[in-house]
Amino acid sequence: MLKRLCVKNVALIAAADIEFDEKLNILSGETGSGKSVILDSINFVLGSKADKTMIRYGEQELSVRAEFVVDEKSDAIKALDELDIESDGEIVITRRYGLDGKGAIKINGNTVSAAMLKSVTQHLVDVHGQSEHFFLLSENNQLKVVDGLLGEKVEKIKSSLNGLLARKRELKAKIAKLGGDPAERERQLDILNYQIREIENADLREGEFEELKSRQNLIANTEKILTALNSVCSAFTDDNGCLDAISIAKHGVGGISSISENYTKLYERIESVGLELADISETAADLAGELNFDAREAQEIDERITLIKNLKKKYGAEESEILKFLQAAKEKAELISDGAELTEKFTAEIAECDAEIYKECVKLTNLRKTQAAEFCKSVVAELKSLNIPDAAFSVKFNDYDESNANLNSANGSDEIEFLFSANKGEPQKPLNKVISGGEMSRFMLAVKTILKGVNGISTYIFDEIDAGISGFTAKTVAEKFVTIARDTQIIAVSHLAQVCAASDAQFLIYKEEESGKTLTKIKKLDEESKLGEIVRLTGSVNSTAARQHAEELINQFKK
Repeated sequence: MLKRLCVKNVALIAAADIEFDEKLNILSGETGSGKSVILDSINFVLGSKADKTMIRYGEQELSVRAEFVVDEKSDAIKALDELDIESDGEIVITRRYGLDGKGAIKINGNTVSAAMLKSVTQHLVDVHGQSEHFFLLSENNQLKVVDGLLGEKVEKIKSSLNGLLARKRELKAKIAKLGGDPAERERQLDILNYQIREIENADLREGEFEELKSRQNLIANTEKILTALNSVCSAFTDDNGCLDAISIAKHGVGGISSISENYTKLYERIESVGLELADISETAADLAGELNFDAREAQEIDERITLIKNLKKKYGAEESEILKFLQAAKEKAELISDGAELTEKFTAEIAECDAEIYKECVKLTNLRKTQAAEFCKSVVAELKSLNIPDAAFSVKFNDYDESNANLNSANGSDEIEFLFSANKGEPQKPLNKVISGGEMSRFMLAVKTILKGVNGISTYIFDEIDAGISGFTAKTVAEKFVTIARDTQIIAVSHLAQVCAASDAQFLIYKEEESGKTLTKIKKLDEESKLGEIVRLTGSVNSTAARQHAEELINQFKK
């Protein structure tokens, strides 16, 4: 249930702190006092779209905080678990929004997105206003109502349908992968075989491209390399070259090496340099001798590089990727080669799936029809108690068989329509064609009375659902609210004295001027003030007789 609501800078509300009762809470006040602002604030914190016009004039941002007490086993707690948000049976939601268009949402101190917020709040509160009546006028939503009453029974069948449909999609995907019709399979097979031949004929190996590029570079620079290597050999071995100079130096120092250890070391160093230079000269000569490229090899390398480049453009950036493509192509070709046989097999399996789906659809339809019949009886009984004594209501199901059944939906093959008549002797027609606004309000209340507790939601919010109702019907509406409030918290905006008399908590919404500004304020009424508000709602003068009448109204709903 919604335990507490804190509102700041929303419309004409500077600040409001409301603690709700766990049962029937009624908001009342003069027209234009700001009752809708409270509901707008609730909708905002539940996840409705933010609007800058909601921000109080002169302020930079608004904020709303809502505190909920929930059952540890509720769907709301499960939704929190999926978001990795901890809860000890309390859910605290805070939401801010500023003139700059920026906002923030937190659940139990954890920042969340609007989508994440709605995934939780959809299990907390059900909001119903006069516009919400349109919900029941949609045939899709009408089916949801019937399924809501069936609960786990229908979910079990839908789960089975989902499994069968998933299998069916899998089989269709396999057929599509095979290439569909025979001509398409042949076309795909031709393409695959061409690709396989092209790659296999290339006889690729990993790392080959880089090796070829390196070899190509050597060939391209042969002349430059030979010139450099020959210059080394000439510098070292020609007459009067480095090696001759070393030999002369070695001979000179050799004559004095025995005189001193220093001369000996110098001789050894000269000798070492001579050996190193001789080795360098030999290495340069050997490298020059290895440069035995010819024009034929160069052409072959160029052609091979071009071939691999073309393969890379088609099949992958590296040799390894091209080889992986080859393996995949072989596997797909093998699969398509067996395509005709496999297609026939998969098609037969799809037919088996359809047969099972049809059985589940029939089972679902039978469940729905049984539940719909009970639902109709209950709605008619509720409507009679709401002063529509001649109400007639039924649920029309479409006819289908194996030839025209919808076998592609987890909702089954049913299409339903609510049929209604408010007057004796009048034929039942589609609900959206014949029901009036006042009748729709009562119809809605009747449905909610029947559905209370079914969807696991702990708080219902009604925005003037009792509009256009008075007299005896008003008393009945109040009784319905009391009935629903035994199991589910209700927060409702109402102008009916009977509904206010039935409340467990009464809140007055009113305007007040402070410092030249108009403010909307909310006050929880005590018993005395509640009496005065009921008198106002009856349109009576605040007299002893009027207050006695108000007391009588309250006493009607006391246990």
